[in-house]
This record gives sequence, C-alpha cells and structure tokens, in this order.
Amino acid sequence: MSEIIFTRTDERIGELTVRPLDLGADAELLHGWVTHPKAAFWMMQDADLARVVAEYRRIEADPYHDAFLGLAGGRPAFLVERYDPAHVELAGLYDAEEGDVGMHFLCAPADTPVHGFTLAVITTVMELLFSDPACRRVVVEPDVRNTAVHALNAAVGFEVVGPVTKPEKEALLSVCTRDRFRSRSRSRSRSRQDRGVTA
Repeated sequence: MSEIIFTRTDERIGELTVRPLDLGADAELLHGWVTHPKAAFWMMQDADLARVVAEYRRIEADPYHDAFLGLAGGRPAFLVERYDPAHVELAGLYDAEEGDVGMHFLCAPADTPVHGFTLAVITTVMELLFSDPACRRVVVEPDVRNTAVHALNAAVGFEVVGPVTKPEKEALLSVCTRDRFRSRSRSRSRSRQDRGVTA
C-alpha cells in the first residue's frame, strides 16, 4: 500500500490523509466511484473496469499528471488529481502562469452524506497543493453546469476567469491564489467562532 504523503485534521470531520493512487489495490474501488450516478461530471459513467484502469495508467505515466487517494479516518473517501494545466487539460486554452497547478477531486458516493464533508475534502486538497512552495495558483475547469462545485470553489477562494471550450465540455475556468485561499479559510474559522461552533 502507498505511503501517506499528506495529513490534515479537520475540525468537524477528523483526520484526512492522502496517498498516491495504487491501481493494483484501488482499481475496483475507483471504478465504483467514477461510474456512480453522482459522479456524472467525471464523464466515465459507462466505463468498464479495463477502461478506468487504462485511464489511470495513462495518468500514472504522464509526467504532468498525478492521481491520489484520500482517506477519512483511514477509510478511502475521495480521489484527487493534480496536473500541470500548461500541458494537461488546459494546454493552449488559457494564459498559464508560472506556479499554476490544476486540480480535480471526487468524493466517494455515500448513502448518508456528512454535513461539511465535501468542504473538508476540498480544503484538504488545497492545503495539499499549497504545501508545495512552487504552487502559486490552483486552476480548475469544472463543467459550467456543475453549480454545486462552483459554489464550493467560491467558498475556498476561487475567482471565475470565464468559460473555456474544451473538446469534452464547456468549462468554467477559475483560479485561486494562496493568499485568497488563506483569507477564505481565516474568514470561515472566524465565522464559526462567532457562532460558537466548536469541533
């Protein structure tokens, strides 16, 4: 099993950890996540196991793309992809800046959703990316129809740049600087304190 590369403790959710994706161990789990109806915007609804494995083998071999598995309390709970948007996903489609890092994330389907879980996951992913001093901005390109993730992105500090036409979708390009992420995190923490919310 892969070694844990990042750990964060969330006030509400508890310990969240991240390790490199291990296709030998994770393939069937991953297939169940990306083909679930709740993962419609992942665009792998009809993929069989072989196609999912092939896609993540391709990512594994790409020097500009990585995939990770996130755990909550030691149990697999989310998927993370990190990429260089100047070479992958957005190559030639936007004005790339030095220090840009692209990101995708997917929470595992849950029968009983946990309030605040998705926000805890995206916060953990952002902390992971910004733990690298070379990362100056996080760049995302979700489907323009994915209003839930647009709201989540705004909550952690993303600013909308505008629509971008990709071969597979119309995307909403958004960016988040380290300072904006830190500022939003502090604001949420103060808001919880003002309401008397504790972990």
